[in-house]
Amino acid sequence: MSNLIDKAKEFVAEKIAKMPKPEASLESVSIKSFTRDSILFHSEVAVLNPYSHSIPICQLSYALKSAGREVASGTMPDPGSLTASAETKLEVSLKVPYDFLISLMRDIGRDWDIDYEMQVGLTIDLPIIGDFTIPLSTKGEIKLPTLSDLFCGGGGGDD
Repeated sequence: MSNLIDKAKEFVAEKIAKMPKPEASLESVSIKSFTRDSILFHSEVAVLNPYSHSIPICQLSYALKSAGREVASGTMPDPGSLTASAETKLEVSLKVPYDFLISLMRDIGRDWDIDYEMQVGLTIDLPIIGDFTIPLSTKGEIKLPTLSDLFCGGGGGDD
């Protein structure tokens, strides 16, 4: 009996491994806007759903890091669902106070940018499999606004 159960488990595991799964990509981080006290950073997750029915998204968690320090992190619970047989785009916004950015000034240097790593975990509810997390990450540089950008209205509105 135990041998039959093991074979059934093996069969199911093999079928699940061959099942198509949603694929996702993460856009680089950019500045969306800034106010007098903070910068709003932005990234986008694009997810391709191979199924003919929508898939619920359980949550999207994110962390933005620079120089080994966490700049911002959070979770978006229940951000909607993946559209059937299509690509769904999810916006990830991160608000970072200027005082924290100033504490990173040693890492910014003369070129006025921050080297970063963005990590995202997209948890979806797949039929039969259950909760499935797609890990994503991207690295790059964010060019920070200059004082003239901040005080002459070069980058966005007051959020």
